[in-house]
Amino acid sequence: MMSDQTDTVETADGTGPSVPPVRLDILSDPICPWCFIGKTMLDQALAQVPDHPFTIEWHPFQLNPDMPAGGMDRRDYLEAKFGGQQGAVKAYLPVVEKAAEAGLTIDFEAMERTPNTLDAHRLIHWAGIEGHQQEAVDALFRAYFQEGRDIGDHEVLGDIADTIGLDAAVVRRLLDSDADKDDIRARDAHSRKMGVTSVPTFIVAGKHAVPGAQPAELWVKVIEELKSGALA
Repeated sequence: MMSDQTDTVETADGTGPSVPPVRLDILSDPICPWCFIGKTMLDQALAQVPDHPFTIEWHPFQLNPDMPAGGMDRRDYLEAKFGGQQGAVKAYLPVVEKAAEAGLTIDFEAMERTPNTLDAHRLIHWAGIEGHQQEAVDALFRAYFQEGRDIGDHEVLGDIADTIGLDAAVVRRLLDSDADKDDIRARDAHSRKMGVTSVPTFIVAGKHAVPGAQPAELWVKVIEELKSGALA
């Protein structure tokens, strides 16, 4: 379901008081356009406040957990999901508008298939183990929304792995196995059990849930409140 828009850190000059790190957990799916937009606006806020306290971890949430392993034709998927072509167009108009506001270009015409994202989530997990999770998330969003690549395809995922500094041969072997499939499914199921129904969902410090693609201004305010102690 798409949202409606549903180490110790010092101050910049290194002389101010330190702020303890704050965990920011992000539940997301790499085929969710609101997740792409939400990450972009969060990144804009983090660039404005480079001494932010966030330590970020991405977590799996599949929009379509019952999608066939090989995915399906995107036009068929959208028309089935939104009740026809006009319904799909109407549903995506806010996405196009908000993406433009965020400075993003999404090439919907290039997107031919809607993939099952289980393997993409496995890649994000493995990239996190190697310290490259942010790069993996960025590369998957870019591949799907701007390059029209099938991020359910193992060759595509292997190529993405190579571009972010992972061993592509190892990643392909893992993709051809069942490694971590059950773990990804269990984490997804746990989030649903905890009440998450749409993505992106951001969880600040393990207790403050921020749903939807939020503007950079909101994130700057959250960071300021964290640094001042107003938000604990």
